Amino acid sequence: MVAAAGFYLFRYGLDRPIAATYALFASVALGGLARIPGTGRQRAALMLHLLPVCWALVVVGTWLSVRTWTAVVGMLAVGFALAFAALGGPRLAGAAPGLQLLYILPSFPPYAPATLGERLLGTTTGLALLVAAEALVFPEPRPPSYRARAAHAARTAAHCATLLAEPPHTLSAADLRAAQEAGWALRSRTVPEAERPAGPGVHDRALAHAGLAVRTLLNRLVQLPAPPGGHPGPGVTAVLHAVARLATASATCLSTGPPPVAPHRELRAARAHLSAVSAGPAPAPAAGDGNGPAPFFPPAVLRRYAAVLEIADAALLLGPAADLAVHGRHASVETAQARFWYAGCRAPVLWWHRVRGHAGRRSVFFQNAVRIALALTAARLVAGVDTLPHGFWAMLATLSLTRTTMGETWRIIRVALAGTLAGALVVAAALSLVGTDTEVYAVVLPVWMLIGFTVGPVKGVGWAQGLFTVLVALVFAQLGPSSWRLAEARLLDVLIGSAIGAVFGLLAWPRGAHDEMRRAAAELLRRAAEIVVATGASVAGGGLSAPSGEPGHRSLQRAIILAESAYAQFQSEPTPFGGPPRRTAPRQVDWQATLMAGHHTLWGSEWLLEPPRPALGPAAAESVGGLGDRVAGRMLLVSAALDPGGDTPTGPVPVIDPDGKRFAAEPPGAPHLYYATVSWLGSLMTDLTRIAHN
Repeated sequence: MVAAAGFYLFRYGLDRPIAATYALFASVALGGLARIPGTGRQRAALMLHLLPVCWALVVVGTWLSVRTWTAVVGMLAVGFALAFAALGGPRLAGAAPGLQLLYILPSFPPYAPATLGERLLGTTTGLALLVAAEALVFPEPRPPSYRARAAHAARTAAHCATLLAEPPHTLSAADLRAAQEAGWALRSRTVPEAERPAGPGVHDRALAHAGLAVRTLLNRLVQLPAPPGGHPGPGVTAVLHAVARLATASATCLSTGPPPVAPHRELRAARAHLSAVSAGPAPAPAAGDGNGPAPFFPPAVLRRYAAVLEIADAALLLGPAADLAVHGRHASVETAQARFWYAGCRAPVLWWHRVRGHAGRRSVFFQNAVRIALALTAARLVAGVDTLPHGFWAMLATLSLTRTTMGETWRIIRVALAGTLAGALVVAAALSLVGTDTEVYAVVLPVWMLIGFTVGPVKGVGWAQGLFTVLVALVFAQLGPSSWRLAEARLLDVLIGSAIGAVFGLLAWPRGAHDEMRRAAAELLRRAAEIVVATGASVAGGGLSAPSGEPGHRSLQRAIILAESAYAQFQSEPTPFGGPPRRTAPRQVDWQATLMAGHHTLWGSEWLLEPPRPALGPAAAESVGGLGDRVAGRMLLVSAALDPGGDTPTGPVPVIDPDGKRFAAEPPGAPHLYYATVSWLGSLMTDLTRIAHN
């Protein structure tokens, strides 16, 4: 509808062939070549925001087409910038190919700045019609947003906390299943791309933080051990009830309710009281005749206290994260500066942090941007030097056929060339038979558009290329005299463009995110192991805590960022041998568990190093230090198995025994900090058990 309306309006209604061309290709760029996720209204909103960018690309492309070398340099800069903008989230990543086309089209001769107004008129009209059609024609129901999913998970956590606070202090099988499903609904591969909080802004960062916090909260709740003797103790009950109230208030806040200020303060007070209770002696009734020293709590009680404190910590992260996700820099809940460093930052600063974090060859965003920018630059250079007829078709082929893995690129190119050849034969026959009778092409074009834009995406790349070859021939036959040689030019351009894409796909990171995912996960676990050893040593030594912003923590934070971006691309790529996508193929590694292990390492280390900290006795200090070394050693073992560039051959991920996470004998009289550390290390061991799917 949009492509035909814009083209016919300017070509036959106003007799403006240049505006007709730009109206057509603007709608094809953002409506066909781009793959913007979300509903029609979401796509329309993004296109409106991108309209100034589209104008700028047409202007820059028009003025730089004066010389081949200026157009080539512009292609290198624009190509990299637009491809690298994918780090802003799935929507920008999906729009990038369409934006690339809006620069490619005007960057070819003739150099005609006098036609810039007509080019902008056609581009604006095509995009305006596309926005209206996306928003009004065939409206789609919006799936549950990430905020709604997080709110549901928070309500589920509140229900579980309430049940654990009241007799019989256990969760039924149905409750366990509901908690698992609520947490699973927040995993990135179960959330539609348009709903994922992947942007660099405060709201997206906080929403992702809230999702991680509520998943951790659910995980800790379902793993809470039963109270010894069936009596949880008043401090535990108060904390669990406060957790339930804060989780409920956070869910309400995520549903655009008030900030959970009072429940957050209440839980902080209840947690402080339970922490003080667990650090002191056992109550008087357990002290016997009162003549000897007051006894310590039994180890089972202290272990449960530590687990409940971890639950409280996860809920205390959820509250401010939910408030930030809704109210941004105007949030009311008090936040920890280290954990919510982005709370007071403005958008340009957060964008700079995101760009700086991915400005390196280990980032898949950087790799993809370099690959596509170099390929497009080479295609523009070849088209300019050899003066290919309709040379932008070669660049369009490079743009649309290059994939993140060499195997997938080669498969796509073979199919696309076969489709293009079939389409070229149809074009040659049609142009030879019909000749210059534009009325025939004008009648056939809308019908062929309907077929091409519906059948192509369904049947695959081969059909899409063949149908599009006929479509562009029908368009250009109405813009000027054409012969069967137009089909020859189309086939030659696609062949050259696909060859260039294949060459750069082979030279620049040909395995896509496959190796990068393993390398990033291995680096994440190595950094996590360093922090585990350092935290265990600090707790055992009783020294002053290091700030969470120290180099070790910053290195782990960056490793998590790179691993998360690699995982996002890894999920969308097919298997190395051309099989089904990762999300439907059998997996040997649970990469989500690897990412969660990194987050749990950061959070647990920050909690344990917060002052004041009681001193550990010699036996407890030795136990904590040895246990930290043991967990770190298992992290390094998994890391070595994952790393494709390590000294040892990459092999199956070892299965970690979760029962080996404690020593046989616990030191008598150990303070609550010992059990909090053991609980944290035990949760990391649980994460490690989930990584291997052997």
